[in-house]
Amino acid sequence: MPTPFLISASILSSDFSRLGEQIHEAELAGADWIHLDVMDGHFVPNLTLGPVIVEACRKVTQLPLDVHLMVESPENLLAAFANAGSSILSVHVEACPHLHRTIQTIHELGCKAGVVLNPATPVDLIRPILPMVDLVLVLSVNPGYSGQVFLPEVLPKLSDLRRELGKINQPVWLEIDGGINESTLPLAREAGATVFVAANAIFKHPDGIASGIHQLRALLSS
Repeated sequence: MPTPFLISASILSSDFSRLGEQIHEAELAGADWIHLDVMDGHFVPNLTLGPVIVEACRKVTQLPLDVHLMVESPENLLAAFANAGSSILSVHVEACPHLHRTIQTIHELGCKAGVVLNPATPVDLIRPILPMVDLVLVLSVNPGYSGQVFLPEVLPKLSDLRRELGKINQPVWLEIDGGINESTLPLAREAGATVFVAANAIFKHPDGIASGIHQLRALLSS
């Protein structure tokens, strides 16, 4: 991993009328990744972006595109999102009856592969897949909407995963997403997270995108 801790700026809270400009601003301010939440209105109660937005983001930045697929039957969409320029494709264990095959397909498409856990989903469900993945994403809110309150109940899950990943002789990012801000980021860091997805804390920061990223980065540097 290029740095001990990474910030993935979630465009779910961005101004989509100025998306390219805001991604560029986040990149200049030091964001490590751009996070894209894909929702299908079935797996989660919201409908968001498709491959065309990923393709648009790829045209305006060379940062890794961290794509979180909150969809039913994600295996049917992997090629479209990989071809659009995704760097990382993360799928939910709850949505993948053939998880090994889905992870293999993501790698065959040339992307890093991630597996995602909803807040109430136990770590046991992904232990067998850990040696195959590049990233584990723990949700600290119930998926579907930006701006929700951080669920501290997930912190022991992060610690459990950090111990499990320590047994694997390969680098795996441990990412957290949901309610990450200046108050909750230190808790997630202490529990073992290495990648922090932030939406409102960056794109709706009262002093602007750069200030939001700098504030989070300062917490990771201390």
